[in-house]
Amino acid sequence: MTPEMVLTVAQKALEVTLLLTGIILLPALAVGLLVSMFQAATQLNEQTLSFIPKLGVTFLTLMAAGPWLLTLLMDFTQRLISEIPMIIG
Repeated sequence: MTPEMVLTVAQKALEVTLLLTGIILLPALAVGLLVSMFQAATQLNEQTLSFIPKLGVTFLTLMAAGPWLLTLLMDFTQRLISEIPMIIG
C-alpha cells in the first residue's frame, strides 16, 4: 500500500464527507442567517425562534436529498470495498 493510495482514499472520503454535510448544513445556515436578521430587525431574542426553523429546514433537506445522499454514500462504500484487493496489494 503506497502513500499515494492512502492519500487518494482519504481525499475521496473527505470529498464525500464534505458533500454529505454541506448539503445538510448549508440550508440550515441560510435559514439561521435569515432568522438572525429578522431577530435583529425586530429585537426579538428568543432562542427557540432560531432553533425551530433550522431544525425544520434540516429535516426537509434530509427528506428531499436523503435518497441521493444515501446513494452517494453507498456508491463510495461499494467502490472502497471493491478496491480493497488493489489497496492491499
